[in-house]
Amino acid sequence: MQDTADTPNEIQPEDKVQDPVCGMSVTLGKGKPSLTYKGRDYHFCNPKCHDKFEADPYFYVSGNNKKKKQLEAEKDAGGALYTCPMDPEIVQEGPGTCPICGMALEPMSGVSDEPNHELIDFTRRLWVSALAAIPLLILTMGPMLGVPIRSWIGEGVAIYLEAILATPVVLWAALPFFQRGWTSLITRKFNMWTLIMIGVGAAYLYSMVAAFLPFLFPEALKSETGHMPVYFEAAVVIIALVFVGQVLELRARERTGDAIRALLDLAPKTARRITPEGDEYDAPLENILAGDRLRVRPGEAVPVDGEVLEGGSSVDESLVTGEPVPVEKNPGDTVTGGTLNKTGSFVMEARLVGADTMLAKIVDMVASAQRSRAPIQGLADKVAGYFVPTVVGVAILAFVVWLLVGPSPALVHAIIAAVSVLIIACPCALGLATPMSIMTATGRGAQAGVLVKTAEALERLASVDTIVVDKTGTLTEGRPVVSELVAAKGVSEDDLLRLAGALEKGSEHPLAESILAEVNKHGLDLPDASGFEAVTGKGVHATVDGAEILFGNADFAADSGADLSSLRDRGEELAELGKTVMYLVKKSGGTAQLMGLIAVADPVKANAKAAIGALHEDGIRIVMATGDAPRTAEAVARALGIDEVRAGVLPEGKKQLIEDLRAKGKVVAMAGDGVNDAPALAAADVGLAMGTGADVAVESAGLTLLKGDLEGILRARTLARETVRNIRQNLFFAFVYNAVGVPIAAGILYPVFGILLSPMLAAAAMSLSSVSVISNALRLRRLKLERGGA
Repeated sequence: MQDTADTPNEIQPEDKVQDPVCGMSVTLGKGKPSLTYKGRDYHFCNPKCHDKFEADPYFYVSGNNKKKKQLEAEKDAGGALYTCPMDPEIVQEGPGTCPICGMALEPMSGVSDEPNHELIDFTRRLWVSALAAIPLLILTMGPMLGVPIRSWIGEGVAIYLEAILATPVVLWAALPFFQRGWTSLITRKFNMWTLIMIGVGAAYLYSMVAAFLPFLFPEALKSETGHMPVYFEAAVVIIALVFVGQVLELRARERTGDAIRALLDLAPKTARRITPEGDEYDAPLENILAGDRLRVRPGEAVPVDGEVLEGGSSVDESLVTGEPVPVEKNPGDTVTGGTLNKTGSFVMEARLVGADTMLAKIVDMVASAQRSRAPIQGLADKVAGYFVPTVVGVAILAFVVWLLVGPSPALVHAIIAAVSVLIIACPCALGLATPMSIMTATGRGAQAGVLVKTAEALERLASVDTIVVDKTGTLTEGRPVVSELVAAKGVSEDDLLRLAGALEKGSEHPLAESILAEVNKHGLDLPDASGFEAVTGKGVHATVDGAEILFGNADFAADSGADLSSLRDRGEELAELGKTVMYLVKKSGGTAQLMGLIAVADPVKANAKAAIGALHEDGIRIVMATGDAPRTAEAVARALGIDEVRAGVLPEGKKQLIEDLRAKGKVVAMAGDGVNDAPALAAADVGLAMGTGADVAVESAGLTLLKGDLEGILRARTLARETVRNIRQNLFFAFVYNAVGVPIAAGILYPVFGILLSPMLAAAAMSLSSVSVISNALRLRRLKLERGGA
C-alpha cells in the first residue's frame, strides 16, 4: 500500500468515485486523501476514512463492511438502554432521570462511554455547599470557641451574611434534593429525600422570615441583641453532608463499570487475519466476521471463539474453567476468545464474533447480575416511611392547636411550634447514621485486609447463610506442585526426578514448571536430552544418556511395553485424590523398565480446613463450584468437609447456581478469584473476591479479601455484623431525640410547665443527636476482628 496524490492533469475535476469506507461520493482532484492497495487507487472523503481503510483494506475491498452493517442492523434496531438502580422496572432509550425516585439512569450494559453527568453535577454542587458551609460554621460557632466574630461585625450583619451564603446552596445546590423529595410526596414513597426537603426547607424559610421580618415575632423569643435566632448553617451543613454521601455513592456505582471494562480488556484489540490470497496482517477486532481465518501466535490471546484448523498449542482456559493447567488444542478443537495461547502457533476459523462470543456473554452476565438487584433502601428509608408523615402530622397539629388555643399572638406561636417540630426532626443525624458507621468500618476493615467496595455488601454479609466457593485459588493455592515421588524398586527418587527433569527442561508440557521447581528444590544437576518429541495428549520422550526416556500418562507408559503393575494401584489411588499422575519409563536394549511415577496436584491452602470448620460453626453452608473435573473436585471437598460439590461448571453455570440458591430463599455469598467467577460474584447477594486473583473478579465483588484466604471471610463477617449493629444504634440515637424532642417542640409541656421549646433549642437537640451518632460510629475503630466479635 502507498499514499498517492491526485493531480489535475491526470483527473478531471468533475470525476467522482465512492468512498469505500463510508460510501460517500468523493470529487477527484480536490486534494482528498487517497491510497493504493494491490495496484488500485482508492479515494476517501476525509482522513478518518483513509485511516480506517489503511488499517484493514481487505475488510472494505471484500465487502465485509457492508455485511457487518447488515448483521448489526438486524440485531439491534434501537439505541442504548438505561435503567434506574433503585427502580429496575424503569427502562428507556438514552440517559435521563427516574420518574419514581429522581435518580440518574444508568446504562444496562454496565458501562458507557458517556461521562457520568450526575457525578459531575453533584461534585460541583458539593463544592458550592462546602464553600458556603465553612464560613457559616465560623460565623455561628466562632463565639462558642472564643472568637467573637459576630460582635466584631454586628449581629445584624452576621445574619444577613448567613442569608447571602445560604441562599445559593438551598435554592440552587439542593435543587435535586427538593425535586426528589417532591417526587416522594407525589408517589407517596416517603424516604430520606422527604425528610431533607422538609427539614432544610423549614429551617431556611423560618430563618429568612426571622432575618428580614423579625418584627413578626414576640420580644420574648428574641436574643439580647433584639434579633431572632436563625438556622441557615443547619440547612447548609445538612445539604453539604448529604452531598458528601451522594458523591461517595455515585463514585462507588461508577466503579461497578470497571468490572465490565476489565473483562473487555481481556480481548485483544486486533486479530491476525489470513486473506484468501494468503496475506497476513493485524486487523481491528471489530472487523472480524464469522468465517475469517486467523493466526494465533505464541503468547497471544485468542481473539474470538472458533475452531482450530492447522497447528496446535496449549491454551490457558482459566477464563472459562478457572483451572490453572493449560489445555492441549489440535485441529478440530474449539478455542474461546480471551483465553491465552501459551506456546504453539495455530490457524483458526472464526465462528462466533462480537456479542456472540463467550467473553461477550460473560460481560452480559456481569452487567445483568449487577442490575438484577437494586441497592438496599436501608433502615433509614424504612423508618422514614413512617417517620415523615408522623412529623408532618405533628407539625400541622401543633400549628392548629396553638392557633386555636394559644396565647397572643397565636399565629406567631403556632408558626414557632410548627417550625420547631420540623427543625428538631431535621435528618442531620439520620444522614450521618449510616455513612459514619460505613466510613469507620471500611477503614477498620482495610487494616485487617478486608476492602469494602459498597455499604450494601457489608450489610448483606451479616445475614449470609450460604457461601459458594471456587476451588482453584480460593480453596487451593492455584499453582500445581509435585506432591508425590514414587520410585520403582531399585530406583532412587533423585534418579526418577533427574530423568523427568531432563525431559521437561525442553518441554512445553503444562506441568513442566512444577517438575523443574521440584528439581531445583532437590538441587539436582540435569543431564542433556536429545531427540525430544511431544505426543499430544499423552506425554513426551527423548534420549538421555543413550537410553530412550518416556514420561506421560498411564496409556503412554503401557504402550511402551513397560509393566506398570507394581505401581498401578498406587497411581490410581493418587488419581482418586484428584492428582495428575505421570509415569516414567526407560527403554534400553529392547526392554522397557518402569522407573516410577510423579504426582502433581494443586495443594489445598493451609488454613482452608480450619476456616471452613469455623464457618460451619457459624451456621454457614459451603458449596464448591468449580470448572475442574469431578474426581479432583470431590477429593478436595472430602478433605475439607464441604457440604456440596458442583464440578465441571462453566461461568454461566456458576451464575445459575447462585440464582437457584437465591430463588430458594438463601442469602448467598460467592468467594472466587478468576475471570470465570465474575458473573457469579456479581449475581450473589455478596461477592467476595480473593485479592490475589483477577482484576475483573475484584471489580465484580462487593468486598475484597487482600490475603486471599477463607479466614478473611470470618473477619469480614464479624466486621459486617458489628457495623450493622452500630448503624442500628446510630438510628436509635437519631430517632430517640426526635421521639422525645418532637412532642416538646410541639408544646406538650406548655400547659403544665409553661415551657415552649424555641427553634434554637430544637437545633441544639438536633446537633446533640449528631454528636451521639458520630461518637458511637467511631467505636468501630477499636473493633477486634478475630472470630467472636468486638
